[in-house]
Amino acid sequence: MRLTTKGRFAVTAMIDLAMNDSAGPVTLAEISQRQQISLSYLEQLFGKLRRRGLVSSVRGPGGGYTVARKPDELSVAEIIRAVDEPIDATQCGGMENCRGERKCLTHDLWASLNDKIFEYLNGVTLGQLVVKAQAEEHQVIELKDQRSSREQSEPVSA
Repeated sequence: MRLTTKGRFAVTAMIDLAMNDSAGPVTLAEISQRQQISLSYLEQLFGKLRRRGLVSSVRGPGGGYTVARKPDELSVAEIIRAVDEPIDATQCGGMENCRGERKCLTHDLWASLNDKIFEYLNGVTLGQLVVKAQAEEHQVIELKDQRSSREQSEPVSA
């Protein structure tokens, strides 16, 4: 499968955006800092996401981006397709010309895998990923809180 950094970063940035846009537009600089993704790379991705109607941009002071649709209505497959990322495990890009002008012996196998991958990614929503990320974030915070309260309650011996 040829899922490259472009598709991975687009999904990661969209999760970050959805987790943080409730207080208003989120800047790409904020996403860049939190996710350690190049700002210029995010600008390219968000240009494509905006043209496909997945994000909305707000100009001026306090501007940035928001998710254009409800996260539960936006599939991971849509995000990946929006940044022109092919979901394709075939060697020929689905053209059936793997071996010159003919398809190779395993073409149908890889094409079937493409269908399964697309089906799976189409069934996973941005909303589901946000809920999972927030639960994991909360768990990390909770664990840190427990540790710090335990340290405070333990007597220090000299």
